[in-house]
Formats: sequence, C-alpha cells, structure tokens
Amino acid sequence: KQLQPNEWQPDVSQHQKEKRMNLAELEMESITGEKISFSEFKDQALLIVNLASQWGLTPQYAGLRALQEQGDVKVLGFPCNQFGAQEPGTNEEILAFAQSKYDVNFPMFAKIEVNGDGAAPLYQWLKTEQSEEDGTVDIPWNFAKFLVNRNGEVVKRFHPKVTPEEISATLSSLL
Repeated sequence: KQLQPNEWQPDVSQHQKEKRMNLAELEMESITGEKISFSEFKDQALLIVNLASQWGLTPQYAGLRALQEQGDVKVLGFPCNQFGAQEPGTNEEILAFAQSKYDVNFPMFAKIEVNGDGAAPLYQWLKTEQSEEDGTVDIPWNFAKFLVNRNGEVVKRFHPKVTPEEISATLSSLL
C-alpha cells in the first residue's frame, strides 16, 4: 500500500493547538497578593498592558480606566520595572499610586518582567503570538498593549505610544 500524504504527514494544526497556551488555565498573582485564575476572564476581550508609574506615558492610566468603563474590553495591568527603573515601588506603593492618582478600576497584578529569561509566561506567550510590526519580539517599553479576543487569541499588538483612545476607536473592527 502506498501512503497518502495525509497518512504520513503530521497534522501541524493539531500539534500547534496542543502546543498553544490556554489563557484560561493561567494563574497569576494580583497586586494585593491573591492568585487570580484567568478563567475569570474567559469569553471576554482583554487589553493586557505593562505599566509604569514614573514615565511620560503614565497618564495613559486615565485612558485605560475609560476603556474599562466602556465595557468592550477588560483591561489587565502588569507593572514592570525593566525599562529605565520607571516602576521602582512595591506592589502596595504602585496600587496606592494608581488608585489615588487615576482611580484605577481594572485588575492590576503583581510586578513582573516582560522580557528576558525572567519574563512571565503570559508575556512569553503574548510576544510569541504577536511581534511588533517590524518583527521585533521583545517589548520596547512600558505601556505596550496586547488585544486578546473572546476566543483567547492575540489579535493586535500596540506600541506604547498608541493611546487607549486610539485603541478605543478601532476596537469594534478588531473584535
């Protein structure tokens, strides 16, 4: 019997599905120390952002808050101190800043790394799923944003300077 191509070639699409991270199975620590299961965000569109309190783009917190209020997307914030030491505080200090200055209304998580060997698994996955337009994989700076659709697929990566207001204007076409 001669083998047909579909009999001897691996099903690459099935292998890729098995290899891909299931976002709903991920658990991460909240900024207040609780374990948060991403199953809480199942079937929701997400905007995942690495944050910093001491940078020129920090006022984007206000736009992220407005996006959260609109309800089309759930914003998830991840403080990161890898870029110019712009997030030097403790989790408690970061949360106090975000609440007092911007009245943050979206979930915030414990400070993480987004690049390098210590990068959080979430960010390893996000970067693999969606590189920069020029092909760069690493996060260039704080306030890089990833849009994840309701099916758990990364549909768009936004440069740090792309504002939440600009994202809001394109959300319906992206989701």
